[in-house]
Amino acid sequence: MLDRITEKVPITIHPSAEIGSIAIANEIANLIRYRNQEGEKVVLGLTSGTSFITIFEELVRQHKESNLSFKDVIIFMIDEYYPIDKQDIRPHFSWLKSHLFDKVNIMPENIHCIDSSIDEKDVAEHCHRYEQEIEAVGNIDIMLLNIGLTGSIGFNEPGSQFFSKTRVVSLSEITIKDISCYFNNTNSIPTRGITMGVGTILRAKKILLTAWGDGKSAIVEKAAEEEISDYVPASFLQEHNNVDLVIDKEAASKLSRTKLPWLYNKCEWNRRMQRRAVIWLALKTKKSILKLTDKDYFDNHLGDLLESTEYKTSYDLNINIFNDLQHTITGWPGGKPNADDSQRPERALPYPKKVIVFSPHPDDDVISMGGTLCRLVRQDHDVHVAYQTSGHHAVYNDDVITFFDFIKINKEMLNLSDENIDIVNKLTDKLKYNVNKVEDKDIAKLKGYIRRGEASAACRYIGMKEENVHFLNLPFYEKTGTMEKEQISDEDINIVMNLLESVKPHQIYAAGDFDDPNGTHKTCFDVIVEAIRRIRQNGATWLNDCILWLYRGAWNDFYVYETDMAVPLSPDEVTTKRKAIFKHQTQKDVVAFPGSDSREFWQRAEERNRKTASTYDALGLADYQAIELFVKYNISDL
Repeated sequence: MLDRITEKVPITIHPSAEIGSIAIANEIANLIRYRNQEGEKVVLGLTSGTSFITIFEELVRQHKESNLSFKDVIIFMIDEYYPIDKQDIRPHFSWLKSHLFDKVNIMPENIHCIDSSIDEKDVAEHCHRYEQEIEAVGNIDIMLLNIGLTGSIGFNEPGSQFFSKTRVVSLSEITIKDISCYFNNTNSIPTRGITMGVGTILRAKKILLTAWGDGKSAIVEKAAEEEISDYVPASFLQEHNNVDLVIDKEAASKLSRTKLPWLYNKCEWNRRMQRRAVIWLALKTKKSILKLTDKDYFDNHLGDLLESTEYKTSYDLNINIFNDLQHTITGWPGGKPNADDSQRPERALPYPKKVIVFSPHPDDDVISMGGTLCRLVRQDHDVHVAYQTSGHHAVYNDDVITFFDFIKINKEMLNLSDENIDIVNKLTDKLKYNVNKVEDKDIAKLKGYIRRGEASAACRYIGMKEENVHFLNLPFYEKTGTMEKEQISDEDINIVMNLLESVKPHQIYAAGDFDDPNGTHKTCFDVIVEAIRRIRQNGATWLNDCILWLYRGAWNDFYVYETDMAVPLSPDEVTTKRKAIFKHQTQKDVVAFPGSDSREFWQRAEERNRKTASTYDALGLADYQAIELFVKYNISDL
C-alpha cells in the first residue's frame, strides 16, 4: 500500500450531492448563528448555479423553521456576465435573488453586486471599488464556489493568474457552450464577465469548493492531485490554508483513492471489486486477462487479491473473471428464445417481451441505446418508448423561426388565412426579442412539438409502432418557462404509473447518467423509481417478472467492470444508430447542453461505444465494432 494519498487539498466525499449540500448549508448556518450570538456580521461570497440549489433551500428552510437570521449577513457576488443593458435581467443576481435573497431577512444594503451595466470606461474603477468594499468588511468569511468544467473558479478561466483581482474577463469556449442553455438565441450568449480574481478569492478566510457528478470527476482529479497550474485555476486553492473540496462519490470517481482503492486501503474483495482490479491490471500491463501471471499481481500491489480470495493461482482467478465478462455479452438484449439462458444476462422467456424504454429527453433513447433499441424491435419484442419531457429548452428561437418561414412560404398550400399568418408574425417577433431563457407557454409548446416530430421520425426510422410511442410531458418540467424545474409531484408519478400498469413490461430501460446540466435525467429517474415503488406497494405481481436496466451514453458511460449486459453492434448497426440520432435535427451541429464535451451527441456515443468494444478486445474477448453497456437495477426492495 502507498504511504499517503496524492491529494493536495482537503477533500470531503459525501454519498450524494444532496447530503453534501446540506452539510455545506449547516456549516454556513452554524457560523451565522455563532456570529449572531457574538453580535458580529458574517460575510459570504456567493454566485449562482444549480450546484447550490439544495444548499440555499436548506438555508431558507432553517431561516423559516429554526429562526436562522440573515439580518447581519453581508453578501458579495463573485461574478456576473458583462455587459448587460440596464433594462435586462442580470442572470446571476436574479438567480440569487429568487433562490435566497427574497426568501430570507437579508438587508438590501448588505448585498454587494457587480454592476454589469457599467460603461466600459468605468469598469476598472468599479472593480477597484469592489475590492476596497471587500477589504473594508475584513474580507470574506466563507467563499462558496463551484469548480467549472475548465477548472475555473468564478469566471477565472485557464490563464488566470495567482494574484489577479476583480476584473473583466473573456469566457472560454467551453464555458460559453455550457451557459448557452440559458439563452434563447445563439447571438445573445455572453462572451465576457466580471469576476473576483484568484487573489481576491484566496483572501477569503474559508473556501468551500463544490463538485457534483461524474462529469466533474476529471477536473476534480486535476485540481486536487496535479501540480498547481494556471491551466487549472482551481488548483491555486492548494495554496489556501482553509479550503475544503466538498464532492459526491461520482465526482470523486477519478481520484486515486477511488480509482485504485487497493493501493491505499485493504479492500473487501467482493465480485465487483475483483472484476475491477483484474481489468485494471490487464489494461495497465497491456495483457489480455488470461495472460496475467502471479508476478503481474504482486508487482502491481494486487498480491492481496490472490491471497484473500478462494483462488489458488492467478490462472484460476483470470479464467473466472474472463468467463464472468464473457457472460455479459449478448446479441439478444430481450433474451434469446429456445436457448439456454443460464449464462446469459437476460432470461429467454417470456418471448416476445413487453418493453418500455424511458427517455428523459426526446433523443436520449437513440443516443444511449439506439443499437439495442433497434435489436429489440427487430427481434419482435413489443417495444414502447416513453419520452418523459418535451425537451423544449434545447430548441433555439432561430429554429422555430425557420419553421415559421416554411409556413409563411407555403401559406396558400396550407390554406392559411391572413389572421393565421398574423399570429405567426407576432410569435416570430416574440421569438426574435426574447433573449433570456424565459418562455411563455405557446413558445414552449411549439418547441416541444418540434422535438416531438423529430422523435417520431427517429422511431419510424427504426421500425417502432406509432401507437407505442408515448409523450408523457411530465409536469415538473413543463409547468415553468425557465430552466428551473418544479419538485416532483403525484401528477408526475401517476403519469408514469399509468403507463407501467397499462403495458406491464417485462423489461424497463431508464437513463442512469445524471450529469446533464439541468438535472432532468436524475429527476426523471426518481419519478420512475417512485412509480415502481408505489405499484409494488399496491400489490402488483407483474413486477416480479420485470427487470430494470440502466443505460448511459449522453453524458458518460458505465465502466466495463460495472456492466451486467453488453450488447455488441455491427458496423451497419452503428450507422443505423447514427442516422436515427440525425433525425433530431434541432440538436444537430449546435448542442444546447454540451457539458464538458464540445462534440455532438452522435460523436460522443460512437466514440464511447467504440472505446468499450476496444476494451473488451484488449481484455481478450471478442472484437466488435461497438458495444452498448447496461447495468441491472434492483427493484425488488422498492
